[in-house]
Amino acid sequence: MFTVYVDADACPVVRLIENISKEMGVPVELISDTNHMLSSDYSRVRVIGAGADAVDLALINLLKAGDVVVTQDYGVAALALGKKARAIHQSGRIFSDDNIEGLLMDRHLSKKARLSKGKHHLKGPKKRTPEDDIRFEAAFRALLQSILEGMD
Repeated sequence: MFTVYVDADACPVVRLIENISKEMGVPVELISDTNHMLSSDYSRVRVIGAGADAVDLALINLLKAGDVVVTQDYGVAALALGKKARAIHQSGRIFSDDNIEGLLMDRHLSKKARLSKGKHHLKGPKKRTPEDDIRFEAAFRALLQSILEGMD
């Protein structure tokens, strides 16, 4: 059986992940740092010491081939794919070997452009809508279903 690992620091879809995973009988582990205290009646919660990339490194170290990671971090997604795990963004975008290099390059070019203009921060993501949750739910459910069907 595989496990769903959630990069849970500020993840807006934790309850959706838990509800769908519970319905399908898939275990979930929520990984967060000491600045984001979480509790759950379903998931195992792992609290990692605060520090740059501490949660990301812990998550990747726990991950095995066939597991699923929910993250908004392209670097974490790339490392997960390298371990033969599946990765999905909280928007519902499935990360794959076909799209991860382009996403990482876009991130790099955006950072380079910001630094050349003396800007170190982006505006942040647009406000989440109910449609975002619907899109994530459909993609996450389909991802888990395809994995479970492949296990038969």
